[in-house]
Amino acid sequence: MNDTPVLHIAAALIEDAEGRLLLVRKRGTEAFMQAGGKIEPDESPAEALARELEEELGQPPTRLEPLGEFSAPAANEPGHGLRAHLFRAEIAGPLKAAAEIAELRWVTPVEALALPLAPLTRDEVLPRAGLTEA
Repeated sequence: MNDTPVLHIAAALIEDAEGRLLLVRKRGTEAFMQAGGKIEPDESPAEALARELEEELGQPPTRLEPLGEFSAPAANEPGHGLRAHLFRAEIAGPLKAAAEIAELRWVTPVEALALPLAPLTRDEVLPRAGLTEA
C-alpha cells in the first residue's frame, strides 16, 4: 500500500461520573489526545496501557475494556501513522500530569471539539465517548 511508518500504541478513553472525557497534551505539542503510548515488544496492549497510565497520570487503571483497533495519522510524529488499541479505562484516585504530559483537561465531547485534537481522538474516540450508560 504505502511506506508510511506505523507506531503501535495503546490509548485510554477515560470518562468521569459527569460524562466528561480526559484529554492530555504532551510537552511541546498542541494537540490534545488520550493518555497512553507506544507498546514495547514484550508487552500486550493492555500491559502497555497500564504502564503508560501509571507513568503519565500517576495511577494504574482499575479496569480496562477493549474497544477495538483503529488507524489514524500520528499527531506528534509527522509522516507516521498510528495503529491504536483503544480501551475504555477506569482509574481511581487523583490524577496528575506526569512524565511527558504537560496538561490534563476534563471536557465534554462538545467542549473537546473546540480544542486542537489528535486525529485518533477526533475521528475514533469522540464518537465513542458518552456511551457508558446502559
